[in-house]
Amino acid sequence: MSVSSANGTVVIQYRDSFSKAVAKNVIVVVIGISINYINVGLIHTFCKHQIFYTNPRYVLFIHLVVNDMLQVTLSLCMFIISYTIYKINASVCCTFILMALIMTENTPLNLACMALECYIAICFPLRHAQICTIKRTLILIGLIWTTTMLSCLPDLFITLATVPLDFFQSKIFCLRKTTFPNPIILEKRNITYIVYLIVVWFVIFFTYFKILSTAKTASSNAKKAKNTIILHGFQVLLCITNYISPQFQDSLIQRFPENSTDSLFAFYIVLMIMPRAISPIVYGIRDTSFRKYLKTYLLCKSPQ
Repeated sequence: MSVSSANGTVVIQYRDSFSKAVAKNVIVVVIGISINYINVGLIHTFCKHQIFYTNPRYVLFIHLVVNDMLQVTLSLCMFIISYTIYKINASVCCTFILMALIMTENTPLNLACMALECYIAICFPLRHAQICTIKRTLILIGLIWTTTMLSCLPDLFITLATVPLDFFQSKIFCLRKTTFPNPIILEKRNITYIVYLIVVWFVIFFTYFKILSTAKTASSNAKKAKNTIILHGFQVLLCITNYISPQFQDSLIQRFPENSTDSLFAFYIVLMIMPRAISPIVYGIRDTSFRKYLKTYLLCKSPQ
């Protein structure tokens, strides 16, 4: 959750009652555990069957699942800390925020790579096995992490150069803008998000229309791939809402300061937690191969 430093003060002034705080934490924990339970089932299914871990498409998918699971776990810990410990060491908060930012930026790049893999599979089926190998897929995942880390680590370096070192020993309410308060960081992040989204949307639209032209004369696999690209586009839309949500949070908290914690909770559930449930639902249930094995493991049945 991201609000400005001034809004962090607003949150401190208006804290939830004990019963409301318990209710919110129970809701978040139940949702988080449910999502991660399905994600663990997906990862277990992936690791147990060669049909999945030798397919670049499923390797990219499981990377998205692992990234989402780590993000859900981290955000869940930060949410509980905000209600229990409340203020934590700034250096620990800095680590949490950096990890959250890196994993947030991983998502749209991973979706773009999955869209490209679909495009190659449908439009160049004879060369798909040659182009999309497991080794190249792992290299691509490494490039995704390298790109996002190079994007986020300057936030830490700018903060180290512009704030006193005592700041990292102080206790703060762990928010993005209280951890990295320099306005240069905000401008850099806005430019980074714009570049990311332009590139990702170009890939989504390019692959969609290429697959659409193929689907008019090809098999049902092309039409299924077209629907998959649409789902990728919907997930990217959720990424956009996550990027622009701080502006909405700021305006709501400034207008309704007494309901600031409720506004943050609503944004947290809708924009941080629920989008993480889309990947397991879309792929774990929609994909017939995954659905067959996943149902077996989630219901604790013996595989036939």
